[in-house]
Amino acid sequence: MTGKEYNPFQITHKDKKTKARTGLLNTKKGKIETPFFMPVATKASVKHLSSKDLNEIGVSAVISNTFILGLKPGAKQIQKLGGIGKFMNFNGVNVTDSGGFQMYSKNLFIKSNESGVWFRNPFTQEKIYITPSLDMQLQFEINSEVAMCLDSMPLIEDSKEKIAEAVRKTTKWAEKCKEEQNRLQKNIPQEKRQLLFGISQGGIYKDLREKSVKEILNVGFDGYALGGLALGEKRGDEYKMIEVAKKILPENRIVYLMGIGDPIEILEAISRGVDMFDSRLPTQNARRGTIFTSKEKLRIFNKKYELDTSPLDKNCQCFTCQNYSRAYIRYLLKQEEGLGYRLATYHNVYFMTKLMEKAKEEITKGKFGEFLKKMKRDWRGRINKKIKKN
Repeated sequence: MTGKEYNPFQITHKDKKTKARTGLLNTKKGKIETPFFMPVATKASVKHLSSKDLNEIGVSAVISNTFILGLKPGAKQIQKLGGIGKFMNFNGVNVTDSGGFQMYSKNLFIKSNESGVWFRNPFTQEKIYITPSLDMQLQFEINSEVAMCLDSMPLIEDSKEKIAEAVRKTTKWAEKCKEEQNRLQKNIPQEKRQLLFGISQGGIYKDLREKSVKEILNVGFDGYALGGLALGEKRGDEYKMIEVAKKILPENRIVYLMGIGDPIEILEAISRGVDMFDSRLPTQNARRGTIFTSKEKLRIFNKKYELDTSPLDKNCQCFTCQNYSRAYIRYLLKQEEGLGYRLATYHNVYFMTKLMEKAKEEITKGKFGEFLKKMKRDWRGRINKKIKKN
């Protein structure tokens, strides 16, 4: 990769004591400020939230699943309807994952070879074969602003030999993805092109992670993602892999840590120079009764909240907290009412969005390190105290 290659990312501020930074990612739909968190919209919707909700909250980007959307309603149908942004009436940036994460699912993944992956269609149970070229074609038709390369996703329990094989396939597929996307967009001006991010694998093995990052960097992409982390390894190992990758990647390139949704984990990654994140954790947790607040993770099903008339978080200005009590949210969720899912999800997504805004503010002031320490002390400390009491 040469320094003359197009770079859609610009750093705007750097923190004084950490590697945290703010920036602007330029997409064909406009610029988006970093760092940012993407709620998961697998089927072109964030579960229980409308596009109006997302816009009200201030969500700047969501990530959807190419594999699933390619099956239903089909990429060509989304294309005919104006692309995924118009299809779901979302004003922000749409990112599409390749479907590589489905290799982590024993129900969907069958096997892979040099040229692609066999999956099981979850709707028909038929076998389908996805190649890097086909994956790029699907993402091009879906018309997201950012596409992700097809990568080989190893399991956390895989041997080093299997993870090394995943690295090899990931590089090979990345080369094919870039070649196909260049072909699809050869007549499109740079500023109107879909961005393509490469993904590194390697698990928690330093040598494999270094090898993968160097190889993906050598192919050359608009942005660089770290895959295969937050799958059960120790937090310290995850952070080490971020640091390994950051030492190799150019400082002025956007870095995306995939599948991270824990607030403290995200802030730790930001302090190490990561710019974007996604996870189903906040929305999934909300549906299961775990609420993110400014002080702790609130387990709303706890009986002590049965008559609690206070909001989920007294420091929160979201629609849910301004209008409903803990007791009511608890009741709705226990009854599996759709409104309960919506209100709890609205709050958790709002929390994550405001957390990113606060992070940007503290980075701009040069005080992100102090903010991280305070969050770890207040948020984690409260949880640990409760564990000790129990």
